[in-house]
Amino acid sequence: MTSSSALRRRSLPAVVAALLLALAAVLLPALPASAHDELVSSDPGADAVLDALPSQLTLSFSADVLTDAGATVIEVTDAAGTRLDDGAPQVAGTEVTQALTGEASGAVTVLWRVVSSDGHPIDGDFSFSVPVAASTPTPTPQATTAVPTPSAEASRAPVETAAATAAPAETASPASPLPWILLAVALVVVAGVLVYVFAARGRGNTADRGTSGR
Repeated sequence: MTSSSALRRRSLPAVVAALLLALAAVLLPALPASAHDELVSSDPGADAVLDALPSQLTLSFSADVLTDAGATVIEVTDAAGTRLDDGAPQVAGTEVTQALTGEASGAVTVLWRVVSSDGHPIDGDFSFSVPVAASTPTPTPQATTAVPTPSAEASRAPVETAAATAAPAETASPASPLPWILLAVALVVVAGVLVYVFAARGRGNTADRGTSGR
């Protein structure tokens, strides 16, 4: 019994040491991963709805971001895939600023990649939106008909034409007197016939009175 108890007492530290070694083997590989920096906030924030595209985008991380050339990359695109990022991002400690340009409507997607302070690259994405601006109808220009101003020559043309048209009436030949002559001849003939008839009747009455007196 004494030897068995002593054996158990000697083996217990070895078992505890083995358990600690196994636990360390599991936890130590995970420590660098848990030390990676992470995105804390952004401006604009994820799923934000803005009135217009801002002039810049700001990302804030949990630790300083490495400033090595090409280590930080930010791509901002609109719903049609048009790039909105302008120039290279600027890194200052835990903040990364990206200038934006252009006009966007609809969903705007942000893709980012930085190198954290432990030397490991991290990346992610998020989006915000800008409402589609209502199109303003373009007014249709109304055609205006210019009223021509008559020139002096054009204004005189109708008067001259009217004068030319009325000229023949002023120079028309006088009416022929032949009808009046014929009427006068007819009156003379009628008068002569009447005189002859009355004269013949007068001679006949005289002859009748002479015969009756004998």
